[in-house]
Amino acid sequence: MSLRKKIADSAWLNRSVEAALAGWIRFAHATSRWQRVGFEAMDAELARGAPVIVVLWHQRLIMAPYLFEPSRGPICTLTSTGRAGRLAGQVVARFGLGTLAMKSHDRNVALTRQVLSRVKSGSSVGIAADGPRGPARVAAAAPVAWARAAGKRVFVVSFSARRVLEFGTWDRMWMPLPFTSGCLMCREWEETVPRTADAETTELYRQKLQDALNAVTDASDRAAGRG
Repeated sequence: MSLRKKIADSAWLNRSVEAALAGWIRFAHATSRWQRVGFEAMDAELARGAPVIVVLWHQRLIMAPYLFEPSRGPICTLTSTGRAGRLAGQVVARFGLGTLAMKSHDRNVALTRQVLSRVKSGSSVGIAADGPRGPARVAAAAPVAWARAAGKRVFVVSFSARRVLEFGTWDRMWMPLPFTSGCLMCREWEETVPRTADAETTELYRQKLQDALNAVTDASDRAAGRG
């Protein structure tokens, strides 16, 4: 095993990185001024014990613990089984969010069964629509299939901040800097996917979901003073 792989697989190093990232996220949130816009409908749904499906772009994933507060109900977030995916899963787990690892070769049918099982048990589900490998801001069809099969309300969410770090990853991942101002935004995706949707209909709703994600993300940028 190469030295690089030994370092990457080091449990101690991974825990240290997870703790540092989680600490940064908490510090950035605590020291900044945040607007929380449009969460009333989702909060009301959770208050009556109903799980929801939460969708966002991978670029804005880092603030997931504040876009869906686990104190309002259980949620499981989908992560990849790669090293980066495992790391992300452990970071959000430090905030009380559950995780469901998905393999890149998993078939949609198998993954949908796992997701529906979580929903049936009362857990909400969170997914980056363009994750885990992109292309950026191109929604997969999976969230549309889950919305159709689960019959639960779907909410698109985003965060933005006036000052952020942008990483050189495929998604241009954003992390807010401390002592800034920002916006956490939520909108309900009010489309009803037909139960018997064929490939053409699924593509139509996939595009509608993608448009809704772009709209809420762009709106959060404007609210944070970036638009």
